[in-house]
Amino acid sequence: MNIFYSLLANLNYTTIFILMMVESTVIPFPSEVVVPPAAYQAAAGNLNIWLVLLFATLGAVVGAIINYAAGYYLGRPVIHRFANSRVGRLCLLSQEKMEKSEKYFNDHGAIATLSGRLVPGIRQLISVPAGLAKMNFGKFLLYTSLGAGAWNVILAILGWYLHSFVPQDQLQSAIDAYSGHIKVVIITLAVAALAFFIVKRLLRMLTAKERA
Repeated sequence: MNIFYSLLANLNYTTIFILMMVESTVIPFPSEVVVPPAAYQAAAGNLNIWLVLLFATLGAVVGAIINYAAGYYLGRPVIHRFANSRVGRLCLLSQEKMEKSEKYFNDHGAIATLSGRLVPGIRQLISVPAGLAKMNFGKFLLYTSLGAGAWNVILAILGWYLHSFVPQDQLQSAIDAYSGHIKVVIITLAVAALAFFIVKRLLRMLTAKERA
């Protein structure tokens, strides 16, 4: 973990990309310790906020692609075996968590790769069941990018906002204090995204019946 702390202490566009890629795989590493501090530095004039968002989202998408590829090529037995292994447990994985993310994907369909990126406990793993289901890669890439981008925008807004009144040495404790508010916003967005696509699907089905 020392290497991660070293990268966090030297935030730039490359380290943002690397850390967010790691965060988006199965390695337990919260994005809350990357994007808000980077946005805080951008508000101070040390980084460009748009490049922070770009590299954070690119890193998250690359990490998601790694998970997608693992599900696509390795299959469910290997994934579950890894989740139950010592290394898997070190990554805070379990077969139960994998099955929970797969159920979420199966219940909500392809849109789960967008809304799932906004749900705590699901967001890092949702790409695996997408790979297991052999979801169309282009659609996976689009939805994952939108979900990861929305998550990073919310975290960046927080970091930028905190710069106006929080000293740097108190930043992480302030982020922790606001984490509950972040979860409420995130879950609200996830529910809204699901509702939008469900209504859209229902309207499409009704239109198809009318034409039949």
